[in-house]
Amino acid sequence: MTYTINSARNIFPNTLAADVVPATTARFNQLSPEDQLAWIWFTYLEMGKTVTIAAPGAASMQLAELTLEEIKKMSFQQQTQVMCDLANRADTPICRTYATWTQNIKLGFWYQLGQWMEQGIVAPIPEGYQLSANALAVLETLKTLEPGQQITILRNSVLDMGFDPAKMGGYTRIAEPVAPPREIASRTQVSIEGVSNPTISAYMNNMNANDFDALISLFLPDGALQPPFQRPIVGKDAVLRFFKEECQNLVLIPEKGISEPAEGGYNQIKVTGKVQTPWFGSAVGMNIAWRFLLDPDNKIFFVAIDLLASPKELLNLAR
Repeated sequence: MTYTINSARNIFPNTLAADVVPATTARFNQLSPEDQLAWIWFTYLEMGKTVTIAAPGAASMQLAELTLEEIKKMSFQQQTQVMCDLANRADTPICRTYATWTQNIKLGFWYQLGQWMEQGIVAPIPEGYQLSANALAVLETLKTLEPGQQITILRNSVLDMGFDPAKMGGYTRIAEPVAPPREIASRTQVSIEGVSNPTISAYMNNMNANDFDALISLFLPDGALQPPFQRPIVGKDAVLRFFKEECQNLVLIPEKGISEPAEGGYNQIKVTGKVQTPWFGSAVGMNIAWRFLLDPDNKIFFVAIDLLASPKELLNLAR
């Protein structure tokens, strides 16, 4: 059998992902722009209560500083218009700038706006404003979810705002500077119950060390990585760009795993554990499964990263 990316996506099909995340994100996207903005505002007000608190300063906010300062100097009416433009995905200079930012910059941008709204520096939601029934239902759903699922929905709610980058032609992607890999002496080594494959251990250890060049060397030239609830990213150049833009300073904590031979000399391996993000710190761990398909030379042909439906799924290693 010759594997394709599509066939590789079907390994360990009994893995139960947190489908509530794309479902809730879809409900958010159906809200009016005004309700989306109000929802984000009320969500930030919930942080530290029922919604996992964010850690300011995790993104390199100097990359958004000029835009934030521009908004800060505007009238309340102009500020409100800017936020509505972002939700409407309008074609404006600020919306175009926003579209070029990576996720951490966007998250930090909205976090800062939320702080300024609370301080009265940026136009707040009008006093006594009531969320629509649909927006309130999305917020109430968010409150009931696990922290890792909340994180993902918060991320999704702001990522696609701003102008559509596909319509922009050529542009420069604005990302945080790539931190150098950690010194060898300061690196830790993972231990995975049930899995001793050196490629899998190297994947985890190199990710934890921000050593993305060593990490990408584990992949085949046409290898692919599938982030949670996204299409696969195919090819070493594209995967490496994803690592550098979206995966800095993650902490991977693999716990258990299972390894099985697959057709054609391939090997399929599933590992479950947790991931901590710089945005939400060590207090929050997302329940994650990694599903690897390795070729006969122990190179990564495909890896899917799944946000799990519940903590009990960490024990679900059956094929």
